Amino acid sequence: MATKLRQYLVCISVKRSRGLAQKKGRLTIQCDEMWSFVGKKKNKQWIWLALDIETKEIVGVHIGERSREGAKGLWQSLPALYRQCAICYTDFWSAYEEIFPTFRHQAVEKTSGKTNGIERFNCTLRQRVSRLVRKTLSFSKKLENHIGAIWYFIHRYNELLRL
Repeated sequence: MATKLRQYLVCISVKRSRGLAQKKGRLTIQCDEMWSFVGKKKNKQWIWLALDIETKEIVGVHIGERSREGAKGLWQSLPALYRQCAICYTDFWSAYEEIFPTFRHQAVEKTSGKTNGIERFNCTLRQRVSRLVRKTLSFSKKLENHIGAIWYFIHRYNELLRL
């Protein structure tokens, strides 16, 4: 199920990136990560997200560990146009600096306001997907269900932005 959702979202992002090729101006994204768990709190799963500042759309998602591999997964989940043209604002987590090209990456303080959009989305995600709330009885027991719930919410969120 999660694989089909992922393939569908990749297809949508390819269509979207074709539309962005005609867009004039600078592409800017905000990237951040948030933790969740599957089964028990010791089994942390990190949700890596990238948000287009102008459209407020989630353009990249990776679910995995909080490491260099997680940042690499997020970078690879971005449509090619974003990897080639966008400026990425992140926090100072070292994995971003290791993976993101220096001419595309800017690490900023939270007080700068340049990651407010993605931080706000993290709060929205926690509020609307009950299995992400830190103290909850509705946690995921299977990783596939966890990933599916997150992908479903993000897809629905992006669709509602277009209305």
